[in-house]
Amino acid sequence: MSSIRLEALKLANARKPVTINHTAKKSEIFGSNVFNDKAMRQYLTPEAYRAVKDAVDFGKKIDRKLADNIAQGMRDWAMSKGVTHYTHWFQPLTGTTAEKHDAFFETSFDGKDPLEKFNGSQLVQQEPDASSFPNGGIRNTFEARGYTAWDPTSPAFIFGTALCIPTVFVSYTGEALDNKAPLLRALSVVDQAATAVAKYFDKNVKKVTPTLGWEQEFFLIDSALANSRPDITQTGRTLLGHVSAKGQQLEDHYFGSIPSRVMSYMRDLEYECMLLGIPVKTRHNEVAPNQFELAPIFEETNLAVDHNSLLMDLMQKVAERHDFKVLFHEKPFKGVNGSGKHNNWSLATDTGINLLSPGKTPMSNLQFLTFFINTIKAVHQYEDLLRASVASASNDHRLGANEAPPAIVSIFIGHQLTKVLEELENVKKGKLSPQEKTDLKLNVVGKIPDVLLDNTDRNRTSPFAFTGNKFEFRAVGSTANCANPMTTLNSIVARQLIEFKKQVDQLIDTKGLKKDEAIFNVLREYIKETKSILFEGDGYSEEWEKEAEKRGLSNNKNTPSALKAKVSKKSIELFDTLGVMNATEVEARYEIELEEYIKKIQIEGRVLGDIARNHVIPTAIQYQNQLIENVKGLKEIFGKEYEELAKEPIILIRKISGHIAAINENVHLMIDERKSANLTEDIEKKAYAYCNEIRPYFDIIRHHADKLELLVDNEMWTLTKYRELLFTK
Repeated sequence: MSSIRLEALKLANARKPVTINHTAKKSEIFGSNVFNDKAMRQYLTPEAYRAVKDAVDFGKKIDRKLADNIAQGMRDWAMSKGVTHYTHWFQPLTGTTAEKHDAFFETSFDGKDPLEKFNGSQLVQQEPDASSFPNGGIRNTFEARGYTAWDPTSPAFIFGTALCIPTVFVSYTGEALDNKAPLLRALSVVDQAATAVAKYFDKNVKKVTPTLGWEQEFFLIDSALANSRPDITQTGRTLLGHVSAKGQQLEDHYFGSIPSRVMSYMRDLEYECMLLGIPVKTRHNEVAPNQFELAPIFEETNLAVDHNSLLMDLMQKVAERHDFKVLFHEKPFKGVNGSGKHNNWSLATDTGINLLSPGKTPMSNLQFLTFFINTIKAVHQYEDLLRASVASASNDHRLGANEAPPAIVSIFIGHQLTKVLEELENVKKGKLSPQEKTDLKLNVVGKIPDVLLDNTDRNRTSPFAFTGNKFEFRAVGSTANCANPMTTLNSIVARQLIEFKKQVDQLIDTKGLKKDEAIFNVLREYIKETKSILFEGDGYSEEWEKEAEKRGLSNNKNTPSALKAKVSKKSIELFDTLGVMNATEVEARYEIELEEYIKKIQIEGRVLGDIARNHVIPTAIQYQNQLIENVKGLKEIFGKEYEELAKEPIILIRKISGHIAAINENVHLMIDERKSANLTEDIEKKAYAYCNEIRPYFDIIRHHADKLELLVDNEMWTLTKYRELLFTK
């Protein structure tokens, strides 16, 4: 066994749980490191406090003088907790977070009078260099200025010794260079659209807030074992490795007892989450060995997105203390389930109502049906755009892999709700008699809570499913920033609600229909129009692929084909009309995501070629030489009789030679295709080349390498194996 693999295994198997004593109640420490309402009341003047609240609740601009007061209070609070630096914490289009730390400490121009300084201008805006971040052509290197601007709706927090201020990141000319700015715009427009519709049912509604509850799946691998694998350290997944004899087939890991080392890690992580106000609530083993899940209580969507991005950073930092490596990749191991990040989405009013939760009265259920059916209609209209919002090189491994939702976007609502929609569809068009209204409300709409009470239908193959009081967008990948799918989902729902209100008002104004009659008439037509997006069956089946094609649903199985929907005329018009993104911002994101796809496949190809040539082939040749020496020895000892005795070793030598030759040949072919693709200037053609011409070699090379893993002496194999990576405690 190679020395690196042997030492890694010895170290991993000798690990003991890290004992950290966290005895405080979660409720007592929750948000201690957040500049939340409690901290603001203590450190801000009443005027400054009210200014922040008005900015959060009503989008009002904060006066410059009050910004100075807020900055001073924020600084005093942070310094009381040992903080020395501040940073504008933002989410550039890299998919991760970014920060540049500046000390509170300053001196005068002559070096005298040192002091701790932090004012309103430093709080509200900074100018980080934008040239080194992905920009899709929005900014040139010689026009590097970009601005980070404070987002008061997401409270500042302390991470380490830095005060982190959540911000948007925009170019000098105003285009968004991050994930947060478009999300905030989408949340604003869906608030306005949903509030206007909610007023049909309750005039007191003044604000509708989209909510999000993400479910973060991940793998935990001992850090020594992870570091022994060049593919894990450089790509976040295993590019080679034969599946373990025991995987997840016994279904013994799912919801099983959490291993002691992992439990110690989770307790430490949850403590840190509580300090940062991340309301994590649920933890459990997932399906695959060494796979786990962490999920929070629902929050306002912008805050939930920030918390998920912060959590992913926090998970890695806490993992270091416990000698773990966190793998967020959607498919880090072949032969076992990959990881997703289910996005549970709903709409809540300032009057305390979940608009996607059925009520006890016909009126509240009509409200539920209105938002429920409009969401279905929105997804039906923009299913290809929703698929594009979760497209990535890593998520391509997961979607449709008989363990996660397929690449075809459909909606699962369950048998009982399907029956409700069928009954609504049969409602006659136009005005309703008093008796018809009563029958409809009492016999159809009024029974929805009872219908859902025992509605235990589940369909894990559905990418977008209704689960009782929310829609669960299951196709989101575990590495994803939730902002991208949430910007898309809230935008398409906003657009649909705007259209719905126009149609209802038109029926009221021109046809003289009562409000309820107008709503029923419009919903009835939507039900008829959206049948093709509803699917209750097996999303993995070949029959569904054929049926989906007949229904006109897209089936974009890879990222380059999926991303095309982002720059369609229909999508650009959607975002531009709503003011979420202009055409330049949309096209920039398309280019950035194609570039990211190309680079990730390029890196994986290089790493795969390196491992194949420098690990797999030399080890196979070394073992083959031993076999050859064995055959020579048999011939020397047994003479002519050796032929029968050496039959199996010779067959093994030939097999090894065949696999070595196949690996070497295909690595050469892969490199040639990569060189050819790199000469292509058109980014779309280049992405398709990497997808269709280069990526297929990965599976071929892996097949032969994994065969060699089974043939070569275990003691000689240099790469840590699946059974060691996935089952070391």
